[in-house]
Amino acid sequence: MGYGNWDERAFDAARTFRAAHGMDDFGYTADMRSVPWDKWKAHKSLDPKGVKLRESRDSDDHGNSLPIAVLFDVTGSMGMVPRIMQEKLGKLHGLLQRKGYAEDPQILFGGIGDADCDRVPLQVGQFESDNRMDEQLRLILLEGGGGGQKSESYELAAYFIARHTATDAWEKRGKKGYLFIVGDELNKARLASRHIRKVIGDDVKQDIAVDSVYRELSDRWHVHYVLPNQSSYYADPEIAEHWTGLLGERFMRLDDPAAVCELIALTIGIGEDRIDLGAGLADLRDIGSDAAADAVGKALAPVGGTRRTRSVGALPAASAGDDDVDFGN
Repeated sequence: MGYGNWDERAFDAARTFRAAHGMDDFGYTADMRSVPWDKWKAHKSLDPKGVKLRESRDSDDHGNSLPIAVLFDVTGSMGMVPRIMQEKLGKLHGLLQRKGYAEDPQILFGGIGDADCDRVPLQVGQFESDNRMDEQLRLILLEGGGGGQKSESYELAAYFIARHTATDAWEKRGKKGYLFIVGDELNKARLASRHIRKVIGDDVKQDIAVDSVYRELSDRWHVHYVLPNQSSYYADPEIAEHWTGLLGERFMRLDDPAAVCELIALTIGIGEDRIDLGAGLADLRDIGSDAAADAVGKALAPVGGTRRTRSVGALPAASAGDDDVDFGN
């Protein structure tokens, strides 16, 4: 995937048309809400079951593809974040390309739920360079479920990205992609093999330690967890300790959920050594995003004045006695 080019005018026109005709931006969600809950399912283009690979590839239009994956927690209070992202998608793309933060961004969107209780615990789209990224984002089912136990199936999404993506950035240039998980809870205690089999379709027989999933993932991806100020867990020390233990400074609190696009764009710009934090915040203020600049500046404070986000250190080793941490099928 990844052909074509983003058209800002077409994006704006489509949003205007839907608003004028009373159409929900997330039309697939609206359709599912008209049928019984037990009939809900992922849109076929985002269903991970049986998917071999989601691919980010170079093309004549985009010869230096940079894979970017953005996966949202779509349970409970988090359901508004994808709507914010869709509304401001043009701004994200504008910062990445017009400001020169990334030459050929290819963006994949997905949704994360709870594999223990949700009908649709994982949705994963394609890497896109044109307005199809908006189309796939709007096809995400905002289920609004979750189990109420302060954990969602982030580790299942991490497994999919680790094992079911392929990118020319890595294969041709040894360059990592960028993964942003936007949520407000913990991983499950273990990645259950039954969840892998049921949701993704891989014939995995044993449960997997969560830290080993993220070690595998970090081989090819810069992994970030964004905690927006959207729920009572925003200041929960257990959430911060959990994600900091896995990702170090790539765990980020975001005071203003409306600034999620700007945070993603500046994180990539800094990571790609295209800007430093001060220049990025100035860019936000130039486009009239003073409030976003304040929130993003606070979220990215750990990178200080450096041009790059610092590398995450080695993730924790599996606990002694864990014989079931390998990904082998």
